[in-house]
Amino acid sequence: MSARRVKPSLYISVDIEADGPIPGPYSMLSLGAAVAGAQDPDGFTPADPEHRTFYRELRPISEEFVPEALAVSGLDRERLRTRGAEPVVALAEFSRWVRKVSADAQPVMCGYPASYDWMFLYWYLIRFTGASPFGHSGCFDMKTLYATKAGLPLRAVAKRAMPSELLPKRRHTHHALDDAIEQAELFAQLMAWPGQQLTVTC
Repeated sequence: MSARRVKPSLYISVDIEADGPIPGPYSMLSLGAAVAGAQDPDGFTPADPEHRTFYRELRPISEEFVPEALAVSGLDRERLRTRGAEPVVALAEFSRWVRKVSADAQPVMCGYPASYDWMFLYWYLIRFTGASPFGHSGCFDMKTLYATKAGLPLRAVAKRAMPSELLPKRRHTHHALDDAIEQAELFAQLMAWPGQQLTVTC
């Protein structure tokens, strides 16, 4: 009996900017994505994170927003009301892009941390397209990956405490595409990193 073929995973770094803490009452205003690399039974192969990318700015879906959250991205909600893409169009375009770049691989969203970005992304995908190219659980948290390899409790993890060789050379700008590319670089470094055991003192 032949062994069951394991489909490779294609890791796609995703970053979103939003104007509040949860989707629905608040809006996802921009969506950036960059292919970070692929993994098969032979290992992980990094990709040039600037080679295959996606970016859209979206029309807000509600009148509510948190000024502090909006200020992080610097996006103009009034401009996006008239010039932002309709979510149903943008998310359909994103789904098609994910399927195209994934080809025969299984797409996996990755983020640092993944929870906030995945919450908005998955909600928007289901709300506006009815399906997710990642399935319901196809997300990978880089913060957890680092904590596991470093032997640290998750809540003890911070980028500023990571070894310098892991950190991306690009700046974190709070522009969704810039940050998706930066995080794709971090993901490739983490996948290649053998890890270390650190001692945590209280």
